[in-house]
Amino acid sequence: MRRSREMGSLPFVSILLLVGAAAACSGDDARRPWLNQLDDGAGVQDSGARLMALPIGLHELEPPADEGTLLVGVHGYASRGYEWVYPLKRLDRDDVAVYFYRWDFTTCPDVAARALAAAIEAVIAARPTLTQIKLIGHSLGGVLVAQVAKRWSISVPIDVHAVAAPLAGVGPRRERCDVTLPEQLPANVTFSEWRTQHALDGAYKDLDRDPQLVDISGSHVTRLPTTYRGHRLGHNWSISAVADAIVASGAPDTE
Repeated sequence: MRRSREMGSLPFVSILLLVGAAAACSGDDARRPWLNQLDDGAGVQDSGARLMALPIGLHELEPPADEGTLLVGVHGYASRGYEWVYPLKRLDRDDVAVYFYRWDFTTCPDVAARALAAAIEAVIAARPTLTQIKLIGHSLGGVLVAQVAKRWSISVPIDVHAVAAPLAGVGPRRERCDVTLPEQLPANVTFSEWRTQHALDGAYKDLDRDPQLVDISGSHVTRLPTTYRGHRLGHNWSISAVADAIVASGAPDTE
């Protein structure tokens, strides 16, 4: 239900990702997991599997209409997709076009970020009613969306949310990937960090240092509470908690 650029030349892998995104955004694929078919209840695991079965690229989850806001969800490392079903449905409104970005999480997020930025530009060019972007990345997907924020250079404003994201880096990927944080956010970019409690996050609790701790000038930082709906608020619940917080904030594009 919903009613200029600094791209440069892309490496071969990015071109493949962008081609996949363009193919995903065209035509009516009967296998597409339309948002109104996804079940955030008993069937949430199957619904998540359908999201993650999508090919690499940017996928719209609803038939196109004259929406003003483009919402893109970006999954993290080894996601099973189920953690995205409720948040995507929760954030959907008549004036919101909901998309999901599938990317190869075994590659460096900066490569996928360049492909995503180009795919978003293509969607904006094809849909002139879109006047703002909301980009939400979870876990390693949060690192990816930070790279999009750093490179954003078109006039359409973008609201970027990094949820439970290891922005400080973790593991060998930190050394081999060209991932740097934005030193100064572009004027039309808002950036929000939603950090889980280090000791309660199953992905980070055994690490000596909380990889979510970084200093980005102009970033809005929120430390999430310890519980959500009577459950421990860990790594995967964080997206649902953030979706509820965004809706509760009363922002015009989520009403």
